[in-house]
Amino acid sequence: MALTDKKIFAIGDIHGCHSKLVALLGRIPIDKDRDTLVFLGDYINRGPDSRKVVDTLLHLKASYSHVVFLMGNHEQALLEYAATGDVEVLPALRSMGVEATLASYGTSIRGLRDLAGMPPEHRDFLHALKFSSIVDNYLFTHADIDEEEIALAKARPDAMVAQRAAAAGLLASRRFAQENIADTGYTVVFGHLPFEAPLVMTNRIGIDTGAVYGGVLTAVELPSLHFYHA
Repeated sequence: MALTDKKIFAIGDIHGCHSKLVALLGRIPIDKDRDTLVFLGDYINRGPDSRKVVDTLLHLKASYSHVVFLMGNHEQALLEYAATGDVEVLPALRSMGVEATLASYGTSIRGLRDLAGMPPEHRDFLHALKFSSIVDNYLFTHADIDEEEIALAKARPDAMVAQRAAAAGLLASRRFAQENIADTGYTVVFGHLPFEAPLVMTNRIGIDTGAVYGGVLTAVELPSLHFYHA
């Protein structure tokens, strides 16, 4: 199939904003059998409907041929606590709005240990999240990455996941690598850093537009670089 015969749609940080997600999905002209749909992570926390968001994502996984789910720093922090029970992680989780996620699942902090307060399919979904995905000439990841990380993501994506798990702060990095980035042959499409409007620069597209802070939820269609909002 030629590059121009298919479309790629990427959706930014949802953060429990289920109504915006449903509205946005109704606006993007996606062919669920042909096109690729990529979610950039941060599905949970802060917004009121994290459980409904994950339910919808699981429905998409079952009904779309090409859908990719990436890990955000919010999922990563949750998984870290679930695996370790490290109480030092709890203040960070609370600052990230995990109480809203707990309410949506009808559970307490104790329900986060081993993700016991979540349905099995939700636990499996979170554990299966990927660090990055390359589709055509686009590299999708939650937070912006630099040349070295792009090369590693291309060569050994599993190692990239291990590296990020060992250095959790990287997925939550507020850095913006554009100033020092060389031409790697890829355009990096990322979320995490909220902008009032989508950011488009050489080799960089940022599509977190602060849905949970009163902004819109954004999708980008590639390669046409057309934006959709809800």
